[in-house]
Amino acid sequence: MVGKIEKVIGGIPSLPVSITKVLEICNHVNVSPSDLNRVISLDPVLVGKVLKLINSAYYNTGQKVTTLVRAIIMLGINTVKNLALTTAVLGTLPNNKRAGGLNMEGLWRHSLCVGVAARMIAKKRGVEQQRIEERFTAGLLHDIGKIPLNMVLASEYFKTISFADHEQMSLFTAEAAQLGIDHCAAGEMIVKAWKLDGAVADAIIFHHNLAGYSGDNTETLYDVAIANYFASKKEIGFAGDRYPVKPDKQVWLSMGINEETLEELAGTVNVEIEKAKIFLTT
Repeated sequence: MVGKIEKVIGGIPSLPVSITKVLEICNHVNVSPSDLNRVISLDPVLVGKVLKLINSAYYNTGQKVTTLVRAIIMLGINTVKNLALTTAVLGTLPNNKRAGGLNMEGLWRHSLCVGVAARMIAKKRGVEQQRIEERFTAGLLHDIGKIPLNMVLASEYFKTISFADHEQMSLFTAEAAQLGIDHCAAGEMIVKAWKLDGAVADAIIFHHNLAGYSGDNTETLYDVAIANYFASKKEIGFAGDRYPVKPDKQVWLSMGINEETLEELAGTVNVEIEKAKIFLTT
């Protein structure tokens, strides 16, 4: 089964050149909005996405923004980078809604919830704005490894989700037991195929293995892991994981939050999810 997944992921198209260039430029210390404007302006689809985002309810600026460079300035370099990456991922990965044990609409609603909740947790903790949007993207994309498992091993994945339910275990554990590969390992294959890095890549690979992580994005990873637990426990969307493993006590303590903090988010998270759907539109 691992070989099937490796073969399919190996055949996934590369990220568009314009997206790769955006990611590359954004990694430069002295990147400016005008630098980004020159690259994005060559990609009409991405131009449209940036303008649509800045004028959406998600940002609610109260003014109509019509120029790309103005939108980039208002959104910020990191937000535009994350939007470009999200656009590329959604446009490249298969999206067959009927395959496997996961309905893709349910999976993406779960993922939106994780992104929104991670963003809200970070904001509550006083994280600087430019790192808050990083949480959203990391949360939104954390489960992309489930997509090839759900598509390529459709019947096996359906049985794996049923097995996890019956045994009351996490889907992550059931995947390893039943398939010999879990969604984090599949996600890591995608990360390597696309040469992704930073907090988003780390969240994809390590959101179920916090103890094994030793990189520079620990706080982002913790925010995403806690948000993932919240989304699964509240059954917002459906990611196939009805019995999620609660992050270790030390994770909660180090972040200065508890489950009561999450309950405070529950009343507004669905409103934020509806606003954030802008990221999933074509």
